[in-house]
Parts: sequence; structure tokens; C-alpha cells
Amino acid sequence: MTVPIHRHALLWLKGRPLIRRVALALAALAILPYVLIVLYLLPFVHPVSTLMLRDLVLLRGYDRQWVSLDDISPVLVQSVMMSEDGQYCFHGGVDWGEMRMLLEDTLNGQATRGGSTIPMQTVKNLFLWNSRSFVRKALELPLAVTADFIWSKRRLMEIYLNIAEWGPGIYGIEAAARHHFKVPASKLTSRQAALLAVSLPNPFDRNAGKPGRGLRRLGGLIERRARGSGDYITCIYD
Repeated sequence: MTVPIHRHALLWLKGRPLIRRVALALAALAILPYVLIVLYLLPFVHPVSTLMLRDLVLLRGYDRQWVSLDDISPVLVQSVMMSEDGQYCFHGGVDWGEMRMLLEDTLNGQATRGGSTIPMQTVKNLFLWNSRSFVRKALELPLAVTADFIWSKRRLMEIYLNIAEWGPGIYGIEAAARHHFKVPASKLTSRQAALLAVSLPNPFDRNAGKPGRGLRRLGGLIERRARGSGDYITCIYD
């Protein structure tokens, strides 16, 4: 009688307790982000990112003051959506059309765009690492779809804006607004909001509080897009 392959695997693992423990630890590590996604449904839970944890481990500390979405200037939300993910309200966590074009460009050896949606950036910040790799992207995609399915668009945006990095040790929009412009997130002007939004891809080289000519030009573009974003932000503001 032939023993099924999976039974062979189980018998092999039983004879190797160290390997079994490592396998169980890896399985638990893979499942943990999905458990945390459910936990983060609770509005009083304020998640921290892997970069914040890194700063704590390295004894650097960081500045992050959690604020609800109602205490963030709507023009900042509009600006971030227009800069980072114009289809935020319409996709299910991943913009598959954009991902297909990204894959085609990669296979053709062309320079690639980022291709990340706000849900993808959120789960990356919460659970993964920053360097580009196919392994990270493969882990990121199902996490983004799960987060977008379980959280409301408002909750997802609230978490993203409270964990995004806006400079060395500056996390979340409240700390960023006070650091760069000396105002709370609720009082940001359209120009300030646009500058913060366009600095997100590289907040170390792009200083929203001291923008160069290129950053001012990008900020002006996003400021204009944000003014006409009404049809794109219905999932946040009815």
C-alpha cells in the first residue's frame, strides 16, 4: 500500500524536532499579519510600522502623534490620493492593470514605475521591509487585498496617514505637519498638503518644509488635481 506523499512529509518532520519547530515558527510568522489586520479593525488600536519598531530597537526614538481622519485636513487626504493612488476608491487593494504594465516593463528590461497602491504601501509599512524584491511583492499583494477587504477605505487611509514616514524619525501626518509647517494636520493649507503629498516617495531627499524648484512644481500639479478630485474621493467623503 502506497503511503500518500503528505504522510511521508509528516513522518519526516516528526523525526526532526528542530526543523519542525522552525517550520511552525515560519507558519506562525506568515499568519501573524492577517491576525493583526483583523485586530486593527478596532478604532482605538493605533498600529506602528516596522520602521518605527526599528527606530525603537536602535534607541533612536521617533515622533508620531496619532490623529483620527476627522482631525486631518480633507485637502491633505485629497492630495495624497491624487499623488499616490488616484484609483484608491475603485480598486480592491491592488491596481491589477498597473501591475500588469509593471510586469511587462520588467520583463522587457525597461525602467519600472512604483506601481504600489495605498493599501500596498500600508501593509508594506506595517508588516514588511522597504527594499524592492519579488519576494516582498509576493507577500505584499495578498496582504493588500485582505486589508482592503477587511478595513473600510476610511480606516485604511487613517492608518496609512498615521504611519507614513515624512522625514527622519517623523511618522504620521500630525508630526509631519507640525515639524514642517508648525501647524496641526487639521490646519494644513492646500499648498502645504500638496508639498507633503509629493514628498512621500522620498521624504529624506524631498523636504516639504524647504521645497526646491522641482518639488514646488510637483506640488503645484498635485494641488490642482486635488481641487478637482471630487469624483475620485467618494469612498472617503460622501
